[in-house]
Amino acid sequence: MRIIILTIVFISSLTTIFGQAENVKLKISHLTGDFYIYTTCNTYQDSQVPANGMYLVTDNGVVMFDTPWDTTQFQPLLDSIQVRHNKTVALCFATHWHSDKTAGLEYYRQRGIKTYTTVLTDELSKKNGKKRAEFLMTTDTVLHAGQYSFETYFPGQGHTEDNIIIWFEKEKILYGGCLIKGADAEDLGYLGDGNIKAYAATLKKVQQKCRKPTFIIIAHSDWKNTNSLKHSIKMAKELTKKNNR
Repeated sequence: MRIIILTIVFISSLTTIFGQAENVKLKISHLTGDFYIYTTCNTYQDSQVPANGMYLVTDNGVVMFDTPWDTTQFQPLLDSIQVRHNKTVALCFATHWHSDKTAGLEYYRQRGIKTYTTVLTDELSKKNGKKRAEFLMTTDTVLHAGQYSFETYFPGQGHTEDNIIIWFEKEKILYGGCLIKGADAEDLGYLGDGNIKAYAATLKKVQQKCRKPTFIIIAHSDWKNTNSLKHSIKMAKELTKKNNR
C-alpha cells in the first residue's frame, strides 16, 4: 500500500511539473478592463526570450495586436480566448515585420481573421521571407472595434524601418511593441534592422503624441513600469552621441 501511495504521489508530482512547464508556453495576464497581455517565448541567442502581445475584447469580437512568437501557440491562444471570453478573434494587427510580431499572420488569415500591417511592413516581410497580412494600411489610421477606438501611428524609424505603435487615447494605453525597451533595459536590443540616428527622435514623437499613458506595453520586458519610454529615449540619445564621436 505504501508503494502504491508513493507511486501515485510521484505521478501527481510529475503531472504538476509538466503541467506548469506547459503553461509557461502561453501566459495571459489581465491589464485593465477588456485589455489583456499574452506572452509566449522563443529561442534567441541560445536563451528563451519572452515576447508580449495584447488583445482587446470588444462587443464585435476580439482584436489582437501582434501574434505569438512561439508557433505552437497560435491555436492555443485562440482557444484560450474562446474559453475565457466566449468570443472569437476578428482582427489582428502586426507592428513590424520581425517574426516575433508576424509569425502567425498567415495562420490567422486562414482561419478567417482579418490581418493587417502597413504597406512598408508588407514590403519588408516579402523581402525577408516573413508572413504577410491580408490587408494593408497606407497611412496612420484611426480604427473602431465595437465600443473602442485606437490609432495606428508610424513615428519614424527606430527598432526597424517600419515599427508602428498603437495608441488608445481614451484609455491612455500605449502599445509600443519592440520600439520601446524596458525601464531596466541596459541597451536598445537588436539594431541590425534599425536606425540608430533616428531612434531618439522617433521615440520623442511617440512621447509627444501619447501624453501621460497609464500603461506602456513593450515586447520583451516588464510592461508594468511606465518609465520604459523615458528610459528608452535616454538610451537612444546616449547611443546617438556615442556614434557621433
